[in-house]
Amino acid sequence: MIMKSRNKYFTLLGNTIKYIIVLSCFLSVQVSCAQKAENLKQKEMKYNKLTPEEERVIVYKGTEAPYTGEYVNNKQPGTYVCKRCDAPLYKSADKFDSHCGWPSFDDEIPGAVKRVPDADGLRTEIICANCGAHLGHVFLGEGFTNKETRHCVNSISLKFIPDVNKNIRKAYFASGCFWGTEYYFMKAKGVTHTTVGYMGGHVDHPTYEQVCTGKTGHLETTEVEYDTKQTNYDELVKLFFETHDFTQTNGQGPDIGSQYLSCIFYNNEEEKQIAQKYITILESKGFKVATMLKPASTFWKAEDYHQQYYEHKGTTPYCHIYKKIF
Repeated sequence: MIMKSRNKYFTLLGNTIKYIIVLSCFLSVQVSCAQKAENLKQKEMKYNKLTPEEERVIVYKGTEAPYTGEYVNNKQPGTYVCKRCDAPLYKSADKFDSHCGWPSFDDEIPGAVKRVPDADGLRTEIICANCGAHLGHVFLGEGFTNKETRHCVNSISLKFIPDVNKNIRKAYFASGCFWGTEYYFMKAKGVTHTTVGYMGGHVDHPTYEQVCTGKTGHLETTEVEYDTKQTNYDELVKLFFETHDFTQTNGQGPDIGSQYLSCIFYNNEEEKQIAQKYITILESKGFKVATMLKPASTFWKAEDYHQQYYEHKGTTPYCHIYKKIF
């Protein structure tokens, strides 16, 4: 009787072990299949093409230098999306100034950002939940806002989509080194955003080094976005003339070269007439105006480190000085 019970026990035990082995194999296959499906999904995902520097940060988890990113001082209303896959990540309403050198947010769009332990074992990395792109790191309990959260994000990992505002218009001015031109416009009443770049040349996607040769035909230009409910084109044109030497014919101040010439790029006939009106006023005051008037063409945005240059550096222009004329 005892022998039969033992045999029955061992038979039951053997069957149980076999069941566990079969179940483990089944689960292993399921996990493997799920992983393969996820890998296939990642491969099939269409990502935006990245520059080598974008890839260094987004794919290989690098970090851009502080105060060099495009969006550190961006205060426009809109949405920040992933540079790699365009997934919405942050709202401008959650952005705040932490003076850390990188864009800071105290909240993300629900489900858009994933937190994972950093490789250094100390920090928490934040990645795009959709494609896994490296964004930066998240820090808690610093006291910057009531949410006690700071998403410290690389500008290069983001793209900004501004909210549509029918009152916003763009104007284009060249008055020497675009660092100084932008400095005064970004502080002007009614100006919502400024971007420096190149206009008027014959080479697509010019680099700073190319433009500096004077062979591309581009002028260093500032794109000024302004709210027509707060200011107007006349005020911008007056500021343009009051912040540089519009009589100089070979550059601006110590910056000599065709890329530093004075020019207003007009978008339409109305802007051209307004610009011409102030040139006529200046000539009536005895000035010999060297400023050119040209129709606006393709505006090529300059490299990120040029954007809001003096704001990041904490200094003032060396060849642009405000002098009231009108």
